[in-house]
Amino acid sequence: MGALSGLRVIDFSRHAPGPFCTMLLADFGADVIMVEQPPGQGRQLEDELGVGRRERIFNPVRRNKRSIALDLKDPEQRADCLALLRDADIVVEGFRPGVAARLGIDYPTLRELNPRLIYCSITGYGQTGPYRDLVGHDLNYIAIGGLLGLVGQRGGPPAIPANVVGDYAGGGLFAAFAILAAVTARAATGAGQYIDMAMSDGVLALLGQAASEYLTSGTAPRPGEYFLNGALPCYSVYQTADGGWLSIACIEPWFWERLCRRLGCEQLIAGQFDAARFPEMFTALRAAFRTKSRDAWFAELRKDDICVAPVLGLDEALRDPQNLARGMLVELPAPALGPVQQVGIAPKLSATPGSIRTLPPEPGEHTGQVLQELRQSRLEHQS
Repeated sequence: MGALSGLRVIDFSRHAPGPFCTMLLADFGADVIMVEQPPGQGRQLEDELGVGRRERIFNPVRRNKRSIALDLKDPEQRADCLALLRDADIVVEGFRPGVAARLGIDYPTLRELNPRLIYCSITGYGQTGPYRDLVGHDLNYIAIGGLLGLVGQRGGPPAIPANVVGDYAGGGLFAAFAILAAVTARAATGAGQYIDMAMSDGVLALLGQAASEYLTSGTAPRPGEYFLNGALPCYSVYQTADGGWLSIACIEPWFWERLCRRLGCEQLIAGQFDAARFPEMFTALRAAFRTKSRDAWFAELRKDDICVAPVLGLDEALRDPQNLARGMLVELPAPALGPVQQVGIAPKLSATPGSIRTLPPEPGEHTGQVLQELRQSRLEHQS
């Protein structure tokens, strides 16, 4: 039994944040049913990108789920969908504001059908505000949320951090948290509720500490000028002899002292936070780190209890002994395709751990199964 066994989730979402949210729920036992469009309807992007069975089966956000294909504009199929929603616990959707209402699956409509329903809308800018109808993607949401303006080198252009902050953290992760908070509240009240999850809100919430310091000091942090984004020599990245990079995070004075002694830079110990000496410190540390390879420095400095880690490429991260020991790369059997590797489950629960029970389904693979279950349930209610 998973921690979330017994919860049924109906997932109408298409892009990264919604599927990631429901993957988190599915990994811990929720019965997630993806409602997808029938073949030929709205799959142009997948077709253009050449997304086939092999690409889907390696994609973790579809694992542990079932897929049904329904045309919500068809009265009979829409009726099947509403029957499914009548007994659901959670709905997740990522439509633009107003689309769910046009499809007849908005929260006010479904609340009349199922008062216990927890309904989560994940959008870029939320259901209110002047940007609610503005189109966008992760890059736009982290721009409005303030994160993009913090990432990069001093005086340089913003650096684009893939789509992990807006889509996955600001959107999917916050949505999963909100859903489980609502499940807890429902246990006390018996009533469901609506969750308006804006990715731009999530991004700004992740910047709470930086925002607090700005609101206190009146000085807005800029790329490479904030103490946690590259301004401090003791908290920065350094290139090594082999062209690799090493991350150094020696904020505490005792870690900084150990680093300086290890590098033969004892003259820098006393001036750790003296901004006037930062150019001198950067010059000395950059020269020191260029004398050995990335992995050589990591092997040496980790022995001295110094806050250090190599900057790994994704290919290296998936082979790193720490990540492997933590089960963050898993291998699953896949008929006709051989072993399939996916990223593992991050939270480790001692009594009810998450698990990967099924591989990602083909779109619509479980339509017959789910509709048969639905009909059986109707018969049982009638008898």
